[in-house]
Amino acid sequence: MAPLPLVYHPDYGVPLPEGHRFPMAKFQRLYETLSLQLPGQFRAFTPHLPLQTSLELVHDPNFIQDYCLGTLGAQEQRRIGLPWSEALVKRTLTAVGGTLLTARLALTHGIALNTAGGTHHAYPTFGSGFCIFNDFAIAARVLLEEGKIQRVLILDLDVHQGDGTAYIFAQDPRVFTVSIHCEKNFPHRKQPSDLDLALPEGTSDQRYLKTLRANLPTILTLSQPDLMLYNAGADPHRDDRLGKLALTDTGLLQRDCLVLDTCRQAKLPVACVIGGGYDRDLQRLVNRHALLFWAAHHVFQTP
Repeated sequence: MAPLPLVYHPDYGVPLPEGHRFPMAKFQRLYETLSLQLPGQFRAFTPHLPLQTSLELVHDPNFIQDYCLGTLGAQEQRRIGLPWSEALVKRTLTAVGGTLLTARLALTHGIALNTAGGTHHAYPTFGSGFCIFNDFAIAARVLLEEGKIQRVLILDLDVHQGDGTAYIFAQDPRVFTVSIHCEKNFPHRKQPSDLDLALPEGTSDQRYLKTLRANLPTILTLSQPDLMLYNAGADPHRDDRLGKLALTDTGLLQRDCLVLDTCRQAKLPVACVIGGGYDRDLQRLVNRHALLFWAAHHVFQTP
């Protein structure tokens, strides 16, 4: 079996102030952990910065310029929740380039996985909730404009609703957006996806997987996609600091295996990002994110 495509860049991680709740160190640690847990099972690809024209397919040029130059207002910066720096600008752009590369690799190889990504709270004119530029939206628009695909499915299983993504594609019939999330969680104001499945606090493995399994066939029928963009957030986990759902490690692994096996059987290319995940214990968090890669190995590498 050929190694699966994995996208990583050392610039995925930048220093943040001590005590900041966004676990920026998880990206490098995830790459190191996968190298130890699954040696030789993945082939690493290094992304490049995206073109300005690619960003502008989704985001307002003035917002792009203000963020990149550090001239956003204080309120706009607070809404993002990450302290501005030149290093963070580079990191933000590199992660967008990583998701775009992941999508391209998925079309070639059937699956590809980014060790970052999932910035689904970013809107065309502002960032929010640790998200600045919307990586899935940019990747989808680039590939659609290039004619590489005609229709795309965005399956967002982060615990938080993908409000920015839903807003961006509300009037675009080429993109079918699905969000399965905790009902009473950020963002307070949800945006209508093509399909939203809002789960109550404390939802466990059994109910979550039953909901996903029951809806996946309908989702594929309605969307008729040439590519799935899959946000495999680890924050539905019961120990996540910001989650409010109650999935276990086993539940997360079964979720990802279910999604990826559905894609494999349908011969649907799938580009995966790791999405959100928050825990004071960095290695425990990284091990949760690594479950996506174990699922990919099991589904696509097992004879």
